[in-house]
Amino acid sequence: MTRTMRILLVDDDVSIQRAVAPLLRSRGYEVDVVGTGAEATHAVADHAPDLVVLDLGLPDLEGVEVCRRIRKHSKMPIVILSARAGETEKVAALDIGADDYVTKPFSAEELLARIRVALRRVAEAETPEPDRVEVGDLTIDYSRHRVVRGDDEIRLTPKEFELLALLARNADRVLTHRAILKTIWTQRCRPAGTPLGPRRAASQEDRARSGESPLLAQRAVGRLSAGQQPARVAPSRSASETCGSADSPAAFTIV
Repeated sequence: MTRTMRILLVDDDVSIQRAVAPLLRSRGYEVDVVGTGAEATHAVADHAPDLVVLDLGLPDLEGVEVCRRIRKHSKMPIVILSARAGETEKVAALDIGADDYVTKPFSAEELLARIRVALRRVAEAETPEPDRVEVGDLTIDYSRHRVVRGDDEIRLTPKEFELLALLARNADRVLTHRAILKTIWTQRCRPAGTPLGPRRAASQEDRARSGESPLLAQRAVGRLSAGQQPARVAPSRSASETCGSADSPAAFTIV
């Protein structure tokens, strides 16, 4: 059952409070309303809202300072709702940690849409990852770090398991060589000699033994295939868009 999202509205303008709070409640949100920066920081600590709608022109603290204080302890989305329309104010608020910026006067539907987008990130972060994933006859058990194909367990090194798990978590997406390096090896791409080359060679050996490898790595795009035959390989992107040696795969996808 989906829980009700809680929003903190921070604005000293009573007309805004009277307009926005009922609007949000009519869409199923729980809403707390405060009018100062000090009240906002206390409300965040006491009630842990899912999202903050924040005005910049508060009577006691600048909204950017409130945003900065919230960001020291929380990653909750912050949507600025302000009459300040200058580029400098917008950039400063976004740089300090705001997720979005809506200028007064505003459209109610636009504000609601921006709030939905920000809250979607909260909902996705709260969704637990499955303990295991099945792709055809390939089963990946995340909790046990175990991979089984049919009745046979596939022995993988820790990095190989991380690579396979990354592909499985990004079903139907192409992962570039650069993205894989940054996620698995947590470093910038190197011009040559990347660790992906040996894994491509290993997958080719597996394919030679079994007739098909679940991970098909080629120079252009590799796929984790659920079928009985190797998946077709998409055309290569230009060399300038890839990272690594000429023999390393530029991207992978799971289908």
